Parts: sequence; structure tokens; C-alpha cells
Amino acid sequence: MAQKRTWRILKTALQICVTAGALYWVFRTSEINPNDIKEALIKANPAFLAAAFIAYGGYAVFASLRLNGFFKGIGLQLSERYNFKLFLLGLFYNLFLPGGIGGDGYKIYFLRRKFKIKGRKVLSAVFFDRLSGLWALCLITSALVIFIPRLQVPNEVPILLVIVGTIAYYATIRRYFPDYTQRFFSTHAKALAAQSMQVICAICLLYALQYDGKFSPYLFMFLLSSLVAVVPFTVSGLGLREIVNVAGAQYFHMDERLALLISLLFYVVSAALAASGAYFIFRPQGLGTDKLPTSEEVETANEDERD
Repeated sequence: MAQKRTWRILKTALQICVTAGALYWVFRTSEINPNDIKEALIKANPAFLAAAFIAYGGYAVFASLRLNGFFKGIGLQLSERYNFKLFLLGLFYNLFLPGGIGGDGYKIYFLRRKFKIKGRKVLSAVFFDRLSGLWALCLITSALVIFIPRLQVPNEVPILLVIVGTIAYYATIRRYFPDYTQRFFSTHAKALAAQSMQVICAICLLYALQYDGKFSPYLFMFLLSSLVAVVPFTVSGLGLREIVNVAGAQYFHMDERLALLISLLFYVVSAALAASGAYFIFRPQGLGTDKLPTSEEVETANEDERD
């Protein structure tokens, strides 16, 4: 038990160190200092900042609906309201508890215990939920490639990749995971809507920072950084997102300060919404229980199962 606790502490420390190191590298190499960020925030349009928050809230709604579609595919019937509450709690664990089991792991344990459903089924639903989000992210990113001549990619290439990839993806699910094919089109439409709301959030941030140039390079790098954010060695992708955006700004000759600001502001917006999930830690009755399991309890249970 002591060794497991020590490992969790070391893992958390590693994530914080990697995140801090990545941010230090970004500020050092890009010659952007915190005062530049402070000045930009002071001058930012508050109406568009609010619009960005609303757009990210739209992402959360569609992502929650998408996840519940996969839950229904395994016979887990949750109301949309209840699932959204659990989704917010998962966001909180993802952003504010580095080194832990994460929001997905917490939801899997909670649902398995509360509804007496096999953990393997819940895990598969969460996995395919994430996979559908990745599909939507790749689709939108491929579409943006068409509007960025500097990449020198023929228009036919991203279109063909999306079509072939989607067909292969659907055929694989239909062959090996038929439980999810019944709701394939509805869940993936929600996945596309969810990722589109994140793009709208980024557009609102560009407007908030009073940018009136070409959006596509910034949005392209924003989406690429979202792919990098899934790497588990940082705190919710913080630091790695910024490295990708600054590197992209140098390649596309964009404004490095603006690219970095979009990334940091997006993290602030997402953290503001995720913070609302803390409500259910203090008021677990909202999730139909008197006490929520602690993150340590969940992680210990998962480790014991693996052992």
C-alpha cells in the first residue's frame, strides 16, 4: 500500500514538473512574458470571452449526450441530466487532480459500483466515446487542411482519407462491436457537434483578442494541440498544447503571442466550467448518493484489480 501511495505521489510530481518545464520552455523560446499575457487579457473583449465560455458549455452538453448514447448501447439507462452532472464531475477530476485516475476512470468505477454493471462494459463505452471524439477531431482538422495552402497537400488527399477512414472505422465497429452500430450515426453526429463547439470557442477567443486575419492556421494548430493534450505526462495537456501552438506559429509565420494566448485562454475557459463539477463532491446527493468515493479509493480499487 505504501509503495502504491508513493508511486501516485511521484506520478503527480512528474506531471507537475513536465507541465512547468514545458511552460518554461515556451516562455523562454518565444520571448513572450507574462506581462504580454496580462496586457492582452485587459484589452480582450469581455463579450467574446463570455461567448467562448458558452461555446465550451455547448461542447460539454454535446459530449455528455454523446457519452450517454454509448452508455445506452450497453444497456445503462441514465437520464441526460444525471449523465451531465457526472460528466462535469469527470471534467473536474481531469483538470484539477493531476496524477490521479482521471475523470474517465472515476466515472467507470462510480457507475460500476452504483448500477452494478460490469466494469468492462462501461470501459468499452467510455473508450468508444473517446474514439468518436478523435474521429470528429480528425475530420475537422482534415477539412481545415484544404484552407491552408502552405501545407501543400492536394485537396483530394484529406477528403479521401476522411472517407476511407470513416468507412474502415464503421466496418470495424460493425464487425467486432455490434452493440454500438445501432446508434453509430447519432453518437458520431453529436461527436462532430461537440468538436465543432470547441472550434467555435477558439474563434470566439480570436475575436476576443481582436484578431481580424485568417483564422484557419490558428484553428488548425488549436486542433492539433488538442490531439497532443491526451498525453498523460502533463496536467490536462497544459504546456504541451502551448508548445504545439508556438511551434505552429513559427512554421506558419503566425503571431506567437496570439497562438499562445488562445491556448492559455482555452485552458482557463475549460477550467472555469470544470470547476463546477466540484459541487458534487460537497453535495453528492445530486448524484443520488450520500458519499462519493475518494480518488485514492478508486485508484486503489483499480490497482487491486490489476494485481
